[in-house]
Amino acid sequence: MPLTVQFWGTRGSIPSPGPSTVRYGGNTPCVELRTEDGWLVILDAGTGIRELGRSLMDRANGAPIAGDIFLTHAHWDHIQGIPFFAPLFKKGNHFTIWGSKSLQTSIDRVVRDQMSPVVFPVSFEELQARIDFQELGEEQSQGIGYEVSAMAVRHPGGALGYRFTEGITPGNVGVRGLVYVSDNELSPRAKYDDHPGWRERFVEFARGAAVLVHDTMFTSQEYDTFVGWGHSTYEDAVEFAIEAEVERLVLFHHRPERTDDEVDQCLASCRALVASKGARLEVIAAAEGMSLFV
Repeated sequence: MPLTVQFWGTRGSIPSPGPSTVRYGGNTPCVELRTEDGWLVILDAGTGIRELGRSLMDRANGAPIAGDIFLTHAHWDHIQGIPFFAPLFKKGNHFTIWGSKSLQTSIDRVVRDQMSPVVFPVSFEELQARIDFQELGEEQSQGIGYEVSAMAVRHPGGALGYRFTEGITPGNVGVRGLVYVSDNELSPRAKYDDHPGWRERFVEFARGAAVLVHDTMFTSQEYDTFVGWGHSTYEDAVEFAIEAEVERLVLFHHRPERTDDEVDQCLASCRALVASKGARLEVIAAAEGMSLFV
């Protein structure tokens, strides 16, 4: 059985619930990944992790819950759900939170500070689950039933993209798997301190993936106003996915102002662009509750 993926939060920047976002969802980023052995991997801890936590508690039926939580970076929309993740309040549960080595502040400090008395009524020390912290750079690591590799991507303050495969191969790059890049600015118009050849390295990082979940925050018209904000356009993501020869592109990190109907329009434009290039690429838009096999 392949890796399975379920989306619990698909929106970027700030939660945006309401009648105009009900189909694709208004929660900020959170994705559940399950290995063939059933090991739990959570990608980002936006507000979507609250409902995931409720689901995990129901499914566990009182049994201990364990898993890995990989944070792409520490901006609010990717960590704001942690204090509302119910399994953290139950003794016997165990989670390892992974974050980038390159953050100005350690991921341990970030998580603890967001639960300080000044900003939250329950302190980190009151959580009952065992919580470990690990840092990851541009390297590979092996978990229970999976391998993960990371690469620095282009986002203010730094961020990581992750590639996950079942842990049965000598490496991740060049084999089918899931590539998850929640926040990344592909356009060369934005200036970052990335190393020469970053684009080529990133293409190889994603090459041949079964599923690429990538930031598609802006249309090309909107992007002119937001150069340097750390997000990509739909067109740039499609061009990149074709270049990297991925099988399926999932449009992600929807702009909070974007209505469901507008996401539909952007999706149709992406599919038309793929057809115009004669490429073999499936394009879908991430929606809360949607499940995929990788």
